[in-house]
Amino acid sequence: MKFLILSDVHANLTALEAALAAAEGKWEKAVCLGDVVGYGPDPNEVIDRIRDLNAVTIRGNHDKVGSGLTSAEDFNPVARAAAMWTREHLRPDNRSYLENLPLGPVSLNGFSLVHGAVRDEDEYVVGAAQALESLLEAPSPVIFFGHTHLQAGFSLGPDNKLTTLRLRPANGEKFTTLAIKKETNYLLNPGSVGQPRDGDSRAAFAIADSGASEVQFWRVPYEVESVQQRMEKAGLPEPLILRLSFGR
Repeated sequence: MKFLILSDVHANLTALEAALAAAEGKWEKAVCLGDVVGYGPDPNEVIDRIRDLNAVTIRGNHDKVGSGLTSAEDFNPVARAAAMWTREHLRPDNRSYLENLPLGPVSLNGFSLVHGAVRDEDEYVVGAAQALESLLEAPSPVIFFGHTHLQAGFSLGPDNKLTTLRLRPANGEKFTTLAIKKETNYLLNPGSVGQPRDGDSRAAFAIADSGASEVQFWRVPYEVESVQQRMEKAGLPEPLILRLSFGR
């Protein structure tokens, strides 16, 4: 079975539809690593689409705050403003959907899903030292995580060698493939569909085969300007609008 691995869609329907179009016919089951909403102008439309996909979805910090499950006191002012806008615009059924999303880790077909770290769903894993704890406590050899918006990963081999993996396809390339080695633990981030922050404005996602023995990391362009126009019309913060152009 082939799995479509989505993360950090952040209410960006245009980016999500571009990812789904590129991945059409290449997967059988979708999963989402959280942050379905936040930042973007299409919270209800994106939730509806994720629900239509029957995706196995875990919660992210923006899902918790946007639904009102937790407060926005830990968010910076820009993220807080977007979260409050999301709360005001969510339909009741979609608010309930977000409130009831499960906490990771969730195990699925030989791999695991988390939003941040294995122990802490809100932790940003951006360096090898941070990744080590999750790799040592891995509930499965392969863990997919999100939260950082960086398409990257880490591995811990049988020799206890910790390696940082470069997984983002080069400009002009659609995807790059990682072969999963035996007796090695992996912590892999498919990147953000709706708000990349690794210097590449293209929507990011991954496709994994059953048991995650091979993983493709994809990037696809989308109509950034149309999303920015909707964000401006909605009155969302200008920094969020501008950063989509640069993938930062």
